[in-house]
Amino acid sequence: MNHDLESAAETRPPDPPGRAVARAATPADAEVVIRMRSALLDQLRDEHVTLFELHASEEAAPLYRELGFAASPALMRMTRFEEPVSGTDKARDADVPLEGRQGWMPPEQYAETVPKATCFACLYFTDEDDRPLQLHSVYSPAHPWQLVGGTMDAGERPWETAVRECREETGLTVSGPPRLLATVYGLPGAEWPYSTVGTVFDGGRLSAQQISSIVLDPYEHDELRVLALPRWRALMPSRDFARLGAVAEARRTGRAAYFDTWDWGPKE
Repeated sequence: MNHDLESAAETRPPDPPGRAVARAATPADAEVVIRMRSALLDQLRDEHVTLFELHASEEAAPLYRELGFAASPALMRMTRFEEPVSGTDKARDADVPLEGRQGWMPPEQYAETVPKATCFACLYFTDEDDRPLQLHSVYSPAHPWQLVGGTMDAGERPWETAVRECREETGLTVSGPPRLLATVYGLPGAEWPYSTVGTVFDGGRLSAQQISSIVLDPYEHDELRVLALPRWRALMPSRDFARLGAVAEARRTGRAAYFDTWDWGPKE
């Protein structure tokens, strides 16, 4: 038995032996009840017990009122006392210093645990007849025909990457404003250990004069072609052609495409 309950009970004066005594409650009785109730609630709290109060009848109401609980005979109330702090709660508790939160780790350490991705940005150009323009890669047999664009440099935003890559690969300068045609995502695979996230912007329609003025970077590309969309199918892996088709459809409809199957995988 709880020693606080025992000590509280001992403070009540004993009734005379041999007979039952009916007497009015005294301030000492109220103090005993309060002490007993407090000790009980403290014990329940320490043991993380859920306390149910059920008022079953009108006759019970005076007792509950005397004990300090709600008097309504129809009320069922559940009070859950403070439970031990879980690891998740502790990790969110603003009063716990960062270093002391369970599961917390310094940002640079946490960064090593999350998936990695490389990012790229491209421009989709066509001629005035809406035939896609692509460049032939000298370094990537897996993706021989490519849109104008490339991998994002540190500190760049997607549109900045597209503008820089276009200037480096073709000598053309685009001014915007940026118009997004597609968001592209690829899972990692045997050829590349990271996911790939890319954006494709509309570069517009180029005149014959603009196309003829393109100067390729020989370290990256050795040829450019402008072909009707169906003719590209035989020259490209199926996933690359599917991406090109999604981009062309986005240009045609004005609705940006979401293409999330440009994965790194076995050659097709």
